[in-house]
Amino acid sequence: MFYYVLKYVILGPLLRLVFRPRIEGLEHVPATGAAIVAGNHLSFADHFLMPAVLKRRITFLAKAEYFTGPGVKGRLTAAFFRSAGQIPVDRSGKEAGQAAIREGLGVLSKDELLGIYPEGTRSHDGRLYKGKVGVAVMALRAEVPVVPCAMIGTFEAQPPGRKIPKVHPVAIRFGKPLDFSRYAGMENEKAILRAITDEIMYAILTLSDQEYVDRYAADVKAEEAAAKAKARKFPRMPLR
Repeated sequence: MFYYVLKYVILGPLLRLVFRPRIEGLEHVPATGAAIVAGNHLSFADHFLMPAVLKRRITFLAKAEYFTGPGVKGRLTAAFFRSAGQIPVDRSGKEAGQAAIREGLGVLSKDELLGIYPEGTRSHDGRLYKGKVGVAVMALRAEVPVVPCAMIGTFEAQPPGRKIPKVHPVAIRFGKPLDFSRYAGMENEKAILRAITDEIMYAILTLSDQEYVDRYAADVKAEEAAAKAKARKFPRMPLR
């Protein structure tokens, strides 16, 4: 109930009023049945803008940190995400990927829409990064189509670190559903999973027109954070 109150009464109208998102290709999202909507992830606002424009309910796999924050703010945030139907996924440890797949398949088994960001994390610089193969595993096991989606302008509206979004033109583009039934029964083949994931990421890239980086975003973030930490620890001495 809270999901639909947010969508039609509180958050949805507010987001439409502030951002006035341009929506393209909404007819590509199936009206019934299970499907995966796979998109780029540029901003915290993505979690709310996409559901606001879809006619159907969509459930996202959200990082567990949204549900485990300390204090009153943390409890309110957790309550908000749970009430909105989002599912926490622990992204640490060896079982993280399998846990996400199990939760995603549970949503699809109910003939619902599952929202997923194949990059696994928000882009910190606005570029599109290499996708993780979990989306391919779910598509094959559940035998469902994958609808590519591109969020455009949300990075400028609310880049990482900015708490309050600013008014900026936003577009949401949905592409034609991708059918991977030709790979049925091959969800354990690493090469097949990589090929499917790359096809999905290429479809997103075509819609978003971002710069593509053939590396995992988490790895790049970690390297940049380490470089900054090293620079702080060993600052360059000025030349005399």
